[in-house]
Amino acid sequence: MLPLDYSAALNATATSSASSDPELIAVRDHLIRLDPNGERFSLVLRDTIDQLLNGEVTGRYDWGTLLKTEKTHAGSLVEINLQREFKFADGESMDYRIAGIEVDCKFSQRFGSWMIPPEAIGHLCLVVWADDMKSQWRAGLIRIQEEILNQKSNRDRKLTIKAEHRNKIYWLMPDGKLPENVLLHMPAVDRHAVLGQKSGQARVNELFRRVQQRRITRNVVRTAAQQKDYMKRVRGNGGARSSLRRHGILIMGDYRKHQQVAADLQVPVPREGEFVSVRVTRAQNGQHARPRVYLEGDWWAVAGDQDPAESAPTLPKTRNSDA
Repeated sequence: MLPLDYSAALNATATSSASSDPELIAVRDHLIRLDPNGERFSLVLRDTIDQLLNGEVTGRYDWGTLLKTEKTHAGSLVEINLQREFKFADGESMDYRIAGIEVDCKFSQRFGSWMIPPEAIGHLCLVVWADDMKSQWRAGLIRIQEEILNQKSNRDRKLTIKAEHRNKIYWLMPDGKLPENVLLHMPAVDRHAVLGQKSGQARVNELFRRVQQRRITRNVVRTAAQQKDYMKRVRGNGGARSSLRRHGILIMGDYRKHQQVAADLQVPVPREGEFVSVRVTRAQNGQHARPRVYLEGDWWAVAGDQDPAESAPTLPKTRNSDA
């Protein structure tokens, strides 16, 4: 998230315009109450992109590999998924009714390329942008007026907002962080090593071996496994947890006990639907200064490159996992 002073500067012109638009203020305040930190919005966008990629079936991880029709469909999916998440009422002439006010919703993966229909003139519009390569997103509100629109339309008579009028957008989240698409951002040599494995289990094992101390979402695991029982590929009893344990690697999930282990080791804590792997070593021979966690009767720390491989302890048992 941007520093408050930068966010305020970015919204300075929009705030001035919004002060004379009580409907925009009402919708803005309602949305901020629903999602003050943008976490829900961010997850909807992450899930929508992953829904389009459909990695479990297609093996795709890159927006650039989507078909033109799929990219066109993205706007409709964002609109639908936001409505499901926030339970917006249906609008009469626009997509939603938020705080009793008609609001249209437009998404674009290219910043500024929102296609505004002529019937939206005079109404509020929720404009949304997300870029998986940059791991960033924005969402803002603007009152659509004819003078702020470019006059060149597409075949559906839809228009874009003039660049010089984008400062009228009041950004609810001017610099949102999109949960990382690990397969997209990992080094090519590592990605090829993961996806080049012949079996789903081998691909998942290689993923957690190569991508350590970074949050990995379930959708990334699903894409690597390309199997409907992808979660089985993570768990113990033959999954990645048991396979990599002999190499000293722990795989924490979103269970509270696992999150505490990650916190104690001072590695990224997995959030809902996420995993974090890390190689550990016994905290001895001067290693006591490192962050430690007590497991199976011994102290463990994050292993360095010079630490020899040794079998890792098992994670604390949880009700729903076989750590």
